[in-house]
Amino acid sequence: MLKSVVQEETTGCGIASVANILGKTYPEMKAIANAMGIHASDKSLWSDTQYVRRLLSWACVETSRSEEPFESWDALPNLALLSIKHHREESKDFWHWVVFKRVDGQPFVLDSASDLPSNIRQDFDAMQPKWFIEVKNS
Repeated sequence: MLKSVVQEETTGCGIASVANILGKTYPEMKAIANAMGIHASDKSLWSDTQYVRRLLSWACVETSRSEEPFESWDALPNLALLSIKHHREESKDFWHWVVFKRVDGQPFVLDSASDLPSNIRQDFDAMQPKWFIEVKNS
């Protein structure tokens, strides 16, 4: 059964996405992140990739070195962090983190937003990813 962690803070999508990849709860991942100096209240968490990379690296999970442009859902690796809902504030890019995952060949997006009817999504046309980070060995 596929489950998705729901973010418990408005800006906690990065922490929740890493929790989804590592199989942790939001409070568990938040405690780990906070101990590393990473806080959901820091806007950099959703405008810089280093924070999610550091959290995954803490768990010895390897990611691609760079962000790859999104081309199609079929072209995505079996596990990836996706950036959706891109917008600019004061000349800085921001986005919402989600996790793309294939289970037995079926694609899903684990979206931690608390206002969704379901956090396990397959409404691919409604999401417009800009780029992704491959998650290699979770």
